[in-house]
Parts: sequence; C-alpha cells; structure tokens
Amino acid sequence: MTKRSVIAMGILAMAFLAAAQQSQTSRTLKIKLNYTGSGTVDEKHKIFVFLFDSPDFMQGNGMPIASGSATAKDQTVTISGISASPVYVVAAFDPSGGYDGTSGPPPQGSSVGLYSVEPGKPAPVSIEAGKTVQVELAFDDAFKMQ
Repeated sequence: MTKRSVIAMGILAMAFLAAAQQSQTSRTLKIKLNYTGSGTVDEKHKIFVFLFDSPDFMQGNGMPIASGSATAKDQTVTISGISASPVYVVAAFDPSGGYDGTSGPPPQGSSVGLYSVEPGKPAPVSIEAGKTVQVELAFDDAFKMQ
C-alpha cells in the first residue's frame, strides 16, 4: 500500500467513527399532529412545531432549540439531531400565512397546542441518546396567541 492509500483509509475510518458517534448521541422526535381547528393547513398556512429544553417557555423565557413544520392537519413532523432531553413540544398554526417560523413567536391569533398530560401544563418528552420517540399532539382553535 502506498502512503496515500494508508492516509485515505485513516481519514475514512475517522469519518465513519465520527458518524457512528453522532448517531449514538443525537435524538429524534416524531410528532404526530392532529389539528381539528377550522383553518386550512397547506404550503402557505403551515403548522410550526417548536421544541424547548425547559418548561420556562410558558412564562415567555427561552428560545426553541429545534423546530419543524407541517403542511397537513394530520402530518407527522420529524425533528432529528436533538441534543437535549427532556424536551417540551408546542405547535402553532398561522391562519394568515405570513409567519415563517423563525422571526419571533407566532403572530397574535395563531392557534396553539401543547404536548401535555394535564391541560395547560407542558409534559416533558424524554429521548435517550441515539433513540427515536413518537408523541401525539392534538389541538384545535381553543387556545390562541395573545
């Protein structure tokens, strides 16, 4: 083997080990949405899903650590590469179609849903490193952004 071949094999081995390490430490969450509100969900009027690493977002503290979006009322949103556990899940539907999911909180009048066991209290979703967890989040137009 030439010196170049040995170096190339070494680089490939390091890349493989790094990828294997990443897959063992990252987490994936699948959120099965069930929006039963009156709004039409499509490419322009999306449901945005946000993950937080603390329930403090309920008091307006904290930024999402990850997000995704759906273009159907009953779509499953998959968010990969999550570094924290537990996480807290919130969904928001923007009926105006003007929200991009990144320019601050959802606009006033957006329908919101919270993954919870008790109404109004966020439930933590624990995800072991390297694992995938699925939750269901049902919401309607009962709660809106103020």
